[in-house]
Amino acid sequence: MTYAEMKNILSLISDPVEKLEMVMDFGKNMPKVPDTATCHEIVGCASRAEICMDGNKFYGRADSVLVRGIVAIITAMVDGKSTADIKKMDLNTEFHSLNINLGTGRLGGVNSMIRFLQNL
Repeated sequence: MTYAEMKNILSLISDPVEKLEMVMDFGKNMPKVPDTATCHEIVGCASRAEICMDGNKFYGRADSVLVRGIVAIITAMVDGKSTADIKKMDLNTEFHSLNINLGTGRLGGVNSMIRFLQNL
């Protein structure tokens, strides 16, 4: 699923609990990480999370269903983009525009994922 599709779906949901459930559904439907991908553990995330790259294709995994959904959204934001393009993006503002009600610990993980991507 593309980021535009995810953003559109989330924009149609006003209930915060339903929105979180949809984020978890995104995580359940993430593509499998190919054996050729290089994976990096995200330090600062409450759960074990990895962002993986195979060229300019991005994948991810996490041991928490909610974090897996967050990884799915963030990797979809940058999928197919070069590292130079990612550095120009305002991923933080874009992610927060989705209005996903996350606690402080989860937001710390989001910030860690974004920092990782912008430092590629």
